Amino acid sequence: MKLASLFSGGKDSTYAIYLAQKQGHDVECLLSVFTKSEESHLLHHPNIQWTKLQSESMKIPHITISSDSDKTDDELSALEILLKTAKDEYGVKGIVHGGIKSNFQKEKFEKVCSKYNLVIVAPLWNAEPEQYMNDLLEANFSFIMITVSSAGLDDSWLGKSIGINEIQTLKKLSKKFGFNLNFEGGEAETFVIGCPLFSNSIKINQSEKKWDGYRGRFEIVDAELNYNA
Repeated sequence: MKLASLFSGGKDSTYAIYLAQKQGHDVECLLSVFTKSEESHLLHHPNIQWTKLQSESMKIPHITISSDSDKTDDELSALEILLKTAKDEYGVKGIVHGGIKSNFQKEKFEKVCSKYNLVIVAPLWNAEPEQYMNDLLEANFSFIMITVSSAGLDDSWLGKSIGINEIQTLKKLSKKFGFNLNFEGGEAETFVIGCPLFSNSIKINQSEKKWDGYRGRFEIVDAELNYNA
């Protein structure tokens, strides 16, 4: 089936594309709403502008739109425009969604997709957290944490690449502090810098950490595709 993918640049949306392709689907284009701020309840915000590098590395066309409002209805209206474009220009029959357990997100996306008779393919739905995190590593996904907003996660995690040791540490912290190991509740957000879908990994040349004592962001200031690796 020809699909468009809701794309944030994080582990979930990227891995969902990977799984959809393994299932035999053709991902024709990526759809990204450039949100107004991190106050969005529906969509990913941090470092969203760098999805252009990931799109280039995957060689998948990227359709984007900016939202000047954090209101969910306004963001859905922006998403509608992207869906119509994807259907008209690429003939897609559905969308790939990297959701795992968020019924709020799922219901909103299902409602807007139904207007265009688009099906939702959600290969990560109800994935077991620890197994999923290990599956990412086994599939050679390389990703960093770009936000933290939970007790138990301090600024030392910002910009950190996640490997087997980090997953074990996160597992212990998640049990102690009660956050989701796969960050489904928004406790942290990620950015993929390398995976089997990429022709080139992403090299971060300049970054900034912002930390208020509880929440923090890893801002990518300058990045490029790594042609030397």
